[in-house]
Amino acid sequence: MQATPHLPPIIVSRRDLARLEQLLDSPGLRHVPAALALGEELERATVLAPEDMPADVVTMNSTVHCVDELSGETHHVTLSYPNEADVARQRVSVLAPVGSALLGLSVGSVIDWQAPGGRDLRVRVTAVSYQPEAAGNRHR
Repeated sequence: MQATPHLPPIIVSRRDLARLEQLLDSPGLRHVPAALALGEELERATVLAPEDMPADVVTMNSTVHCVDELSGETHHVTLSYPNEADVARQRVSVLAPVGSALLGLSVGSVIDWQAPGGRDLRVRVTAVSYQPEAAGNRHR
């Protein structure tokens, strides 16, 4: 993921951070570019307890609505762990460029990056229709 120098602030729950760090520590991912990019995102995150997560923040297993401001395309996806990702069910892996870009953003946040193949994207989060922490599912 290549982002512009100005990156929006991100918030990650302590539980998501622990699970993602465990995932990134697995031998098969240590040198994978997508995993390294996610690790960089996590390093700049503000970390909160799950019960303190604002309801408008994209956490793991959140369903998010966003728009690519450059193309006008809208997307409704659920941010998933790699083993739960399923394009047919609109479950996007946190290791996919769009997944690592969405993690921790809040409604109204915009992030620029370059998709595989070089296409520029500018994604704005328009809604979080489901967030496990806000729904009381803090152990998912």
